[in-house]
Amino acid sequence: MNEKKLICPDCHDSITRRDFVRAVGGAALATGAVPLLATPQIAQAAPTPESAAETTVKRFYDSLTEPQKKVICFDFDHKLQHKIHANWQVTEPVIEDDFYSSEQRKLVEDIFRCVTSEDGYKRFQKQMEDDAGGFGQYSVAMFGQPGTGKFEWLMTGRHLTIRADGDSAENMAFGGPIIYGHGEQENLKKNLFLYQTQKANEVFGALDTKQRKAALLPIAPQENKVPIQGQEGTFPGISVGWLSSDQQELVESVIKVILAPYRKEDVDEALALLKVGGGFEKLHMAFYQQDDIQSDKVWDVWRVEGPTFVWHFRGAPHVHTYINIGKKPKR
Repeated sequence: MNEKKLICPDCHDSITRRDFVRAVGGAALATGAVPLLATPQIAQAAPTPESAAETTVKRFYDSLTEPQKKVICFDFDHKLQHKIHANWQVTEPVIEDDFYSSEQRKLVEDIFRCVTSEDGYKRFQKQMEDDAGGFGQYSVAMFGQPGTGKFEWLMTGRHLTIRADGDSAENMAFGGPIIYGHGEQENLKKNLFLYQTQKANEVFGALDTKQRKAALLPIAPQENKVPIQGQEGTFPGISVGWLSSDQQELVESVIKVILAPYRKEDVDEALALLKVGGGFEKLHMAFYQQDDIQSDKVWDVWRVEGPTFVWHFRGAPHVHTYINIGKKPKR
């Protein structure tokens, strides 16, 4: 098959169905086999300042010298905390720089390990090696001060944004919008997140003709346009609530697979917020005809969205994924 050559400008510059809120535990295998755990209590469905990642964040912060703090520490709610982009450095020093001590570099890696699942940690490590030369080429920042109020640790770089906040960002999963991706495009089968597109397309394959007409759209929204719309929002694609029970189970399996690279506490919070938004049946799922890499009608760009949940997966020319899960702020 002829493969289209695409350019990525960014890189060049109740859940109903009986309480779908169940934590995703263990590794997400390429097969999509993910075990189900007990339904979390919503009040506890979030990381805390005592969680493993957050206690390590405090140790990292406490280890910083005053000159270091002047470079990488900011007030909570600083504008840099809210920037989202698939390829940027939140601060100038990268992790492997002499700016950090060997102990501090180890703490940063420990934080990263704690905010990911076992499979997610390995997968993201491979992605960072492929896309930027390794974990050491990424940068971190601190917003606020652990132990004295709200705080957040933020790590960014090529095709990755990830956070740890101890639930300081109220009503937001993952501490705010996060991003993952992978630059592999010469050999699509080597892309680390192809399995997610294959899983999503199982849903499309199960739709009938009328349902496919509702689910398949010509042009996707801009990838970084992922605002939380709330109940009054307009969502693209087909409503999950319109699907049969077996089709809904396929969508449920997609949600479990895409969340599985992250730690259980963040997954719990994401699912609890999905329930707050009206549940699983309030989601919509859309597939986009644009940028069908191999012209094979395995749709490489797709989106899952509802009142409190946005997951935009752009698989062409390579993977960029923008995630935003939370309650719409009150005006």
